[in-house]
Amino acid sequence: MDNIKYAIEGILFAAGEPVKAAKLAVVLDVPVDDIHAAVKELKEEYDRDRRGFNIIEILEGYQICSRPEYYTYIQEILGEQRNQPLSNAAMEALAIIAYKQPITRGQIERIRGVNSDGCVNRLYERGLIEEAGRLDAPGKPILYVTTQTFLRCFGLKSPDELPPINFVQMKIDEPPQGEQLKIEDEKQDGAE
Repeated sequence: MDNIKYAIEGILFAAGEPVKAAKLAVVLDVPVDDIHAAVKELKEEYDRDRRGFNIIEILEGYQICSRPEYYTYIQEILGEQRNQPLSNAAMEALAIIAYKQPITRGQIERIRGVNSDGCVNRLYERGLIEEAGRLDAPGKPILYVTTQTFLRCFGLKSPDELPPINFVQMKIDEPPQGEQLKIEDEKQDGAE
């Protein structure tokens, strides 16, 4: 198991981004359950030894990242060039995208009540959102969804882990359209 465990560690370290457990299983020629067990052992070892990094789970995969408690030291070394905080407007737009994805810029603007071009562009540049096709509607507007970077930044395994929110109470109950309607229908069919 140690060979598998340390092979996983090396792969995750070199990848620098999430690697699916299924892909690790294929590459290492072991069952996926062995991958999960090896990662669990690594995480326990990192915790026990108080290592400066840990393994997080993102979208059925794993990634090595630094521990949050060492953020201030890392920030001091790397500088603040990449870690400027998002404005309140950008955070608002990001929350709307996270909860209503996939969503168009126009739909974001309808919910916010103001032009959101700058916010959406900033979120896109930072890799927190990405294009996910186009809405089947006049003008074929771009649909946006959150990215793995978003999940990593907020410590989520998947968008399903977002805390529940009552859209009706917040008066944000926009009926789905085009691709969104298809996605909503698929979600309902899968729940039955």
